[in-house]
Amino acid sequence: MQTHSNAAVDLPSPIRAYFAADTADASAVAQCFSEGGVVVDERHEHRGRAAIARWKATATAKYRYASVPIAVDVQGPEVIVATRLTGDFPGSPLELRYRFTLEGDRISRLEIAP
Repeated sequence: MQTHSNAAVDLPSPIRAYFAADTADASAVAQCFSEGGVVVDERHEHRGRAAIARWKATATAKYRYASVPIAVDVQGPEVIVATRLTGDFPGSPLELRYRFTLEGDRISRLEIAP
C-alpha cells in the first residue's frame, strides 16, 4: 500500500507514536522501540533504548525541526515513510526516507536517509 496525499498519512501505531514524540520527548521516542532496537542516522548506529534516547535528545537539542510524513509504503514488517523536514538546519527544507522495521507493537529498526 502506498499513500501520497496532502491529507494525513495513515501510519501503523508504533510509527504514529514515534512521530508524535519526535521533537518533544526523547524517552518517549525510545519507548517506541524494542529493547534491542536500532537507529541508523547520519551513518551512525544507536543500539538499545538508552542509546536511542541519547541520540534523540542530542538531535532535538541541536536543531529545532518538524518532520511531517507525506507518504507511506507498507511491505510486511517494513514501512518506508517519506517525510518533509523543516527547521533551523542547513539545507532546510528537505525530504528524508525513514525505513522502519516493525516487531509486534514496537519498532526494531529505523534507518534515516535522504
